Amino acid sequence: IYTLSLHDALPISRPEILPEHPISAAPNLVTARGLRLIDARIAELRAQIAAGPDEVHLARHRRDLRYWDARHATARLTHPDTTLDTVQFASRVTYATEDGTEHTIKLTGEDEANPTDGCVAYTAPVARALMGLGVGDTAVVTLRGEPNEIEVIAIDLTPDEGC
Repeated sequence: IYTLSLHDALPISRPEILPEHPISAAPNLVTARGLRLIDARIAELRAQIAAGPDEVHLARHRRDLRYWDARHATARLTHPDTTLDTVQFASRVTYATEDGTEHTIKLTGEDEANPTDGCVAYTAPVARALMGLGVGDTAVVTLRGEPNEIEVIAIDLTPDEGC
């Protein structure tokens, strides 16, 4: 007779059952801030693993650490080319939508992106539409399911630490 323990009933506690985090096929471009965030997450996970949490959390922390180690190993620190007057990775851009609403975003790496704070991954549709444009240039991007013309109002290539 085999008796199930509480841990047997929690499949998430078995590391081989935890799915790996998907890793984007896009180049892993990062800002200086993004690289520091990756380093901080790795240090935090290593500390948590060293603290020896229960089996469930240990498996999760190890899986998360594998992800962040891979992201660190493939990170390409990228700065905007200040000789260009175009939207590019790590630039801050202000654009207007057809209704005149202005938005300011910073184009960042995928792991650093947080649209609520104004950090948008360079792989996001609006970022891809803006990439390479200059002030006054327009592009059509799908916003909330509708095609929308956007116009670049300002570009800031000054390196900064925030979003």
